[in-house]
Parts: sequence; C-alpha cells; structure tokens
Amino acid sequence: MEINVLESEKTRLKFELIGKTHTLANILSKELWNDKDISVAGYTVEHPMKGNSLMIVETNKGDAKKAVIAAIARLKKQNKEFVALVKKLK
Repeated sequence: MEINVLESEKTRLKFELIGKTHTLANILSKELWNDKDISVAGYTVEHPMKGNSLMIVETNKGDAKKAVIAAIARLKKQNKEFVALVKKLK
C-alpha cells in the first residue's frame, strides 16, 4: 500500500490512499468518528478508474496523525476479535 501525504499539520492531515477506494477509506473514516476530538473525517474518490481515495482528517485538539494511528489500532483489534469469532463457528 502506498500513501501520499498532501498536507500535514498538527490538527489536519490530508493524504491519498493509492490504489484503495471505498472499502478501506470508508471503514477508517467511520472509525475516526468514534474519537471525540475529531472534527472532520471523510474521504472522496475523485474518479473510479483512478482507484485512489483522498482522505481528510481534522481534530479539535491533539495530533491528527496520532488520531489516524489510534483508529487503525482499534480496527486491527476489532478484526482480530472477528477472526476469532469466525474460527469458533461450526
């Protein structure tokens, strides 16, 4: 996976997920909204043939990059729990 950072400030992060469209960007955006310090979390896919997502994250306070990292960590934990549940299925 490749990430192209377009803008990086303490409370604002704008980056492009190269080769990734709605699936990853949508789940990350939704998880970011679980953080009380997030004021903006969203993405756009400028053209479906291009296959890249443009994400924008802004915080009221705190570091936007750290907020993204924390959201990814929460998603990884949820994924592990889901895998464990599926493995228990008969």
